[in-house]
Amino acid sequence: MSRLALIASAILLAPSALSLPAMAQEHDHAGHAPQPPAETTKPAAEDHSQHGGHAGPDGQPDHGQMDHSQMDHSRMDHGADHSTHAGALGAYPMTRDSSGTAWRPDAAPHVMRMHEVGDWTLMGHATLDFAYTSQSGPRGDDKGFLAGMVMGSAQRRFEDGGALTFRGSLSPDPLMGKTGYPLLLAAGETADGAEPLIDRQHPHDLFMELSATYSRQLDANQSVFVYAGLPGEPAFGPGAFMHRPAAEVNPEAPITHHWLDSTHISFGVLTAGYINGDVKIEASRFRGREPDQDRYDIETGELDSSAVRLSWNPTENWALQASWADVISPEQLEPDVDAVKWSASALYSQKFGDGDISLTGSFARKDTSDGVVLDAWLAETAYRPNPDWTIYSRLEAIETNELGDHADHGHHGDIENVARFTLGASRDFRLSDSVVIALGAAATQNWTSGALSPLYDGDPIGLLGYVRVKIS
Repeated sequence: MSRLALIASAILLAPSALSLPAMAQEHDHAGHAPQPPAETTKPAAEDHSQHGGHAGPDGQPDHGQMDHSQMDHSRMDHGADHSTHAGALGAYPMTRDSSGTAWRPDAAPHVMRMHEVGDWTLMGHATLDFAYTSQSGPRGDDKGFLAGMVMGSAQRRFEDGGALTFRGSLSPDPLMGKTGYPLLLAAGETADGAEPLIDRQHPHDLFMELSATYSRQLDANQSVFVYAGLPGEPAFGPGAFMHRPAAEVNPEAPITHHWLDSTHISFGVLTAGYINGDVKIEASRFRGREPDQDRYDIETGELDSSAVRLSWNPTENWALQASWADVISPEQLEPDVDAVKWSASALYSQKFGDGDISLTGSFARKDTSDGVVLDAWLAETAYRPNPDWTIYSRLEAIETNELGDHADHGHHGDIENVARFTLGASRDFRLSDSVVIALGAAATQNWTSGALSPLYDGDPIGLLGYVRVKIS
């Protein structure tokens, strides 16, 4: 337990320590939420993945390439940018929108393509990762796989202060096969409906989000909204890992996924919320069961689970949240086990010289109905010293009872402490205004507890190489 405590302390302290140089440059952005859009201006809503927008010389959106990574950040006027485009849920900067109804820092880098078609603002983006991973030890494996996402949104704003947004997100993950890809110390979901996936990351469903949102502005700072998705993401945790600024460059899923954001593909979500300036309170009813092994279908069922989330963006650099969820029968293989989950996270983004830095610090807890309490910690960092290079890391630790010798102990065994640290780098090459190719590589050190050490032959390592295609 001492090793886990030390790792947890490092994780929780890392974001604040790393952000000190950037915080010294921070300005006072209190009260920075934009006013409701004038009738002559149609602010664009952000595609929830990782997008933002800019105003042209006439104050209208510039619908060409909008890649913050290719701009001179020292001359960028974030205030003008944020005041031009309102978010999908209210009168805040559109760059704040993340997956589902989650928030991210206003200052986080964004890439998007926007077009006006009549009264509608359309946005789109695609990321495809062609990756190869090699995981060492007797429980490791080697595999090439395709991951990523294709995303789009359409929004219309009305003169009465209302806004209607449709969003869709597709994943190529099912093409990697039902067993997903090797990821030591990961566990969750199933490939065949009979056995759990252990030391592997499951593929995400083809349909990751099909949602509709209606928001209504009450005054300059206040708004209300309703969000519905099949599938969608309820009001729990930070945004899904592929949408967090500090994690977007990393093709691998975190082993904390099933603590923090496994609900990001929920087949049936209804969320209502209220926003006042930089504070948001929201509640969801959703289907608690995680997706089954059929990755191409749309599942249905009762909205049997609940979630509540409080979010606060005190400045353009921070996005804070605390959330709770009562999840009914999340695991297909253990239908009689429910889980109560808690989550707290802090996301930080700041321009840094000619580049930027983004950080995540998060804690989550699962308290299952069979009396087991499991904690997880996560810290992520992505640093771009210039528009071409990104250096990233991920440090995480979990308490788990799913990695033991299942032949003797069944699906759940004794609680063990495990951790992993990943360090990687990525280099971008722009092929055109719309296409960027990135080459990346990463190495991971895993740590197992004493009882697990013989099963993994000590503390195994993992290597990853990938080619990323970004289209926007």
